[in-house]
Amino acid sequence: MKRHHFKINKKWLALVLSVFLNACSILSKPPVVPPPQPVLLPPKVVPAPITGLSAPLFIVSKWEMLPDWQALDLAPSQTAFLQSCRVLRNKPHWQEVCVQAEQLGVNDNATLRAFYEEWFTPYQLLNPDGSELGIITGYYEPLLKGSRSKTPRFQYPLYAAPNDLLTVDLGAVYPQLKDLRLRGRLQGKRIVPYYNRAEIDAGTGASALMGNELFWVENAIELFFLQIQGSGRIELPDGQQVKVGYADQNGHPYMSIGKKLVETGELKLEEASMQGIKIWAEKNPDKINRLLAQNPSYVFLRELPDSLSAPLGALGVPLTNEYSIAVDPHTIPLGAPVFLATTYPNDSVPLNRLMLAQDTGGAIKGAVRADFFWGFGETAGAQAGKMKQQGRLWVLFPKGGEPTLN
Repeated sequence: MKRHHFKINKKWLALVLSVFLNACSILSKPPVVPPPQPVLLPPKVVPAPITGLSAPLFIVSKWEMLPDWQALDLAPSQTAFLQSCRVLRNKPHWQEVCVQAEQLGVNDNATLRAFYEEWFTPYQLLNPDGSELGIITGYYEPLLKGSRSKTPRFQYPLYAAPNDLLTVDLGAVYPQLKDLRLRGRLQGKRIVPYYNRAEIDAGTGASALMGNELFWVENAIELFFLQIQGSGRIELPDGQQVKVGYADQNGHPYMSIGKKLVETGELKLEEASMQGIKIWAEKNPDKINRLLAQNPSYVFLRELPDSLSAPLGALGVPLTNEYSIAVDPHTIPLGAPVFLATTYPNDSVPLNRLMLAQDTGGAIKGAVRADFFWGFGETAGAQAGKMKQQGRLWVLFPKGGEPTLN
């Protein structure tokens, strides 16, 4: 689904610059864009030893501390967990767990609860300051009207990843910079930042993207939210629906347009939901381009096989409606079960559920932070668009694979 952005400590700045210079000679040719087919990607590893005041905190917990644990319906969670096992089964500490899960053959809650309690240890995740509450938002799979060619109705291009977009994997050269990837393009013999959203939309970068148009859609703000969600469907004029998903990102940081509208007085804080922004856009069509340009991040998409049951998350497996979440992989290992304790959107009704960390997102950064996948369509979109709840998280680590604590 979504974008990855990273910050570099000052002490690594000189090192990063030297890597960029070396990369110029290595990355003289643009990468080949892979064919649009699902690939099982390796999950992130269990977080490194947790040290320092700025690091998130894991504390050993007990099952009885998980709200409603004894009463939960765990069968849907188990379905999502088996998807995670498609990747995790070859990872240390996960092999036997996944074998046991696949052999259960019984989906009654007592059996499933006993399975988790036998094979996992719950750790509550805290923020660096020791607080337990964080923000839980939602996302979904939208449906847009579109065409494979530009027409008077369909004016806004949905781009595939361009051939001149380079990814520099710093961790491949320096282990200290593991998981740090920078994106750019070649300008002569130099690597420079890739075109930002304003440059792409205004045409400066569009010339480099010419020929990379997958589809054309009718609404700029709907296209923007499709990119934010990271996946969706395009309904063609003949009624056929085509699935699209995240392919790459231009390397620029994500900036919230809702926050910009609040800062400029265009919307009140409580109005800055996805639905509120769409209403504002309908009333202010002449201001849309200027607003979107304030978010320099740009997401490129790819056409997905129609056989996929759901969008592919960053883990590389199909998401499960209402049981998959996007997380910050620097804190929570992708694929892991995560117990979520929050409330339904704009409500105080408890939403306590065993979820699976199967996706990431450019705005999903920090410790107690997650994005709840609601599924496809208008109902899912209504829930996702208004969800901004407080919540708590427990990560279930397989026994023997627990994080190293202070």
